[in-house]
Amino acid sequence: CTIKFKFFLMFSIKNKVIVVTGGNGLLGKKMVSSFREPGAIVVAADVYFEDNSSDDFVIDITDEYSVKDVIIAIVEKYNRIDGWVNNAYPRTKDWGNKFENIPLGSWRKNVDMHLNGYFLCCQVALEQMKTQGFGSLINMSSIYGLLGPDFTIYEGSEMTMPAAYSAIKGGLNNLTRYLASYYGSYQIRINTVSPGGIFDNQPELFVNNYNNKVPLKRMGSPEDIVSAVYFLLSDQSSYITGHNLIVDGGWSII
Repeated sequence: CTIKFKFFLMFSIKNKVIVVTGGNGLLGKKMVSSFREPGAIVVAADVYFEDNSSDDFVIDITDEYSVKDVIIAIVEKYNRIDGWVNNAYPRTKDWGNKFENIPLGSWRKNVDMHLNGYFLCCQVALEQMKTQGFGSLINMSSIYGLLGPDFTIYEGSEMTMPAAYSAIKGGLNNLTRYLASYYGSYQIRINTVSPGGIFDNQPELFVNNYNNKVPLKRMGSPEDIVSAVYFLLSDQSSYITGHNLIVDGGWSII
């Protein structure tokens, strides 16, 4: 607890207005609660909430009017947006089909919802930050936007790595570099965070396969990822933009 407290003192996000899309998901919930603890004003934005609080906003990142309306409402309520985290994870019901079984329509829809949804949020949120003259935006990517998958870790299970995920996250990495260059003169920073595998009660065989490969011999936790996002939202990362921060226990170095 003492170490965590000192970390928050060194890398402060107190009073920053931070929006987390997908704020009701596995990583999103952890981001929202962790960022609120040291005093940030955190907006959880998601397509569904079972119980809405005053800081929760319903958003559909695939809908232009929904994104614009939510950002207008957030600015009206809080006067600014200091940080925006594109963390939503929209996907079709057949997500996870093996490559040869992916219908073209499904491929198109997943790319449209995920990559184009992030594009839309970037476009609207960054224009708001442009009027402010400051801001930090983070796109959640993946090691699979950087590397090809090791399919041996899925052997013996029904799991696979969705092909569209590689295309989406790889495209997102370079879109982030483009945006960092485009908006840099407005003192807006745009970065990606690329997690490795996050433990979420996957089959034991898969977890063992994964742990045997990664140098730190364990899957990541939501806390591992939240710390990286926290840092990029803080002013202590003020000279970092266009960067892809890889948080993968060493997976990508071997």
